[in-house]
Amino acid sequence: MHVRRARAHDLPAVTEATARAYAAHVLGPDDPYLDRLRDAAGRAREAELWVAVEQDGTDGAERELVLGSVTDCPPGSPWREVAGPDEGEFRMLAVDPAAAGRGAATALVQHVLDAWRARGARSVVLSTLPDMAAAHRLYARFGFVRVPARDWSPVPGVELLVYELELSRAAP
Repeated sequence: MHVRRARAHDLPAVTEATARAYAAHVLGPDDPYLDRLRDAAGRAREAELWVAVEQDGTDGAERELVLGSVTDCPPGSPWREVAGPDEGEFRMLAVDPAAAGRGAATALVQHVLDAWRARGARSVVLSTLPDMAAAHRLYARFGFVRVPARDWSPVPGVELLVYELELSRAAP
């Protein structure tokens, strides 16, 4: 498996994998946030969309299989929500449920942390829903900590938790 920038031909797979990964966390098929989750093209254009891929040759043809993706939100990106000027931010970490347990989420988070460390960021922040327990465990393994004072609500009825990792305290 390796992580690389998403390409145009990856976008349909990213769109579907993201929708499947977040299916249990949206308010049903009419949730307007689904449009945002499915906007892989917008994320690729207005932020940095990264994919974890692995080679798939099961049918005799070599091709890359998209396992998951993450949106890295540099300064000036409209996808940035909670990061301050000296912080990195990522969003929409999503692994296709069919690819769960293969290390894609870990590889994607590590890639983002390495990129922000190289850019000189002090810390990296993210927002997550309270019921995303598996994601919370992943973030804790990296050393992210909850910052309740920064929790926020994008729309009534949706509360988001903020996690932060101070890069000076995190192992590269």
